Amino acid sequence: MILNTLSLVNYKNFESQVFDFDSKINCFVGANGIGKTNALDAIYHLAFGKSYFNPIAIQNIKHDAEFFVVDGNFTKLERTEKIIVSLKRGQKKVIKRNGKAYDKFSDHIGFIPLVIISPADRNLIVEGSDTRRKFIDSVISQSDKDYLSALIVYNKVLSQRNALLKYFALNNTFNADTLAIYNEQLHDYGTRIFEKRDEFLKVFIPIFKDRYEAISQSKEAIDLKYKSDLFDNSLINHLQNNINKDKALQYTSVGIHKDDLVFLINDYPIKKFGSQGQQKSFLIALKLAQFDFIKQQSGVSPILLLDDIFDKLDENRVAQIISLVDDNHFGQIFISDTHAERTENIVKQIHQSYQIFKL
Repeated sequence: MILNTLSLVNYKNFESQVFDFDSKINCFVGANGIGKTNALDAIYHLAFGKSYFNPIAIQNIKHDAEFFVVDGNFTKLERTEKIIVSLKRGQKKVIKRNGKAYDKFSDHIGFIPLVIISPADRNLIVEGSDTRRKFIDSVISQSDKDYLSALIVYNKVLSQRNALLKYFALNNTFNADTLAIYNEQLHDYGTRIFEKRDEFLKVFIPIFKDRYEAISQSKEAIDLKYKSDLFDNSLINHLQNNINKDKALQYTSVGIHKDDLVFLINDYPIKKFGSQGQQKSFLIALKLAQFDFIKQQSGVSPILLLDDIFDKLDENRVAQIISLVDDNHFGQIFISDTHAERTENIVKQIHQSYQIFKL
């Protein structure tokens, strides 16, 4: 997967900009706040139809402008693909592939395989379970349309069940038959999602462990553990057993929307017991394993975005990452950094063509 050109109009701090890229390595360099990360985020936007850093779509429009347009020309499996994402104030976002607008944004997910490694990934360790679930869902959804569809339906039914619980509380009423319909649907879709997450992690965890070992060159034991209500009982039973609690809370307290991924080092949570270096290595290994998994599933090398990571790692870890990407396993790579000289010294170690954009 290669991004040949990127055109930005009124996107974040860019008024109008066009980039022509190298097929291997591209570096955005410049001072903080100049727009390096925004350029990477525009590429992410083309792949996922949304920003990695700011989920509020309208805030990605340049101040005082009425719209933004992000336009990318890609080569995928020797075919040219043109993707445009645009948003006008007061209107819905539009994603087009080769001039044709998608009816559903979810149809676009996975078409442009992409992995981003960023300092913002630390949220996977420090934030709540929702962030880690989104990570699992994002990886699986890029190669499994059925999974994404089941997830969309599950979340819709979950919202309807929660609305019903609120209605019961407000009107001091209860209808077990209506609730049972939602319970059945949540059980059906939730069980499918649980089984696919479990299946995915059995494949993903060994890849992740190999990546961690290569980056850290250390002997500590790291692991990922999947935590779900469905390991000890069926979802339908959980929903029935917790009905009084759900009525009191006015929302659904059990289900796959409560699943979590536990990050461990030597059998202890890495959040509390991992050093900064171990946490960084853990996150980079996690993202490189995501790259490996997506490539394995799709047969296409994802685009790899490295946002400011050289500023956050010691030289030894940088050298390890460089040695990992210095082979034909990786396709096109985009790097952002504050130091032009440091970036050039790093990319020269990778025996590939490169281009540097000074912003």
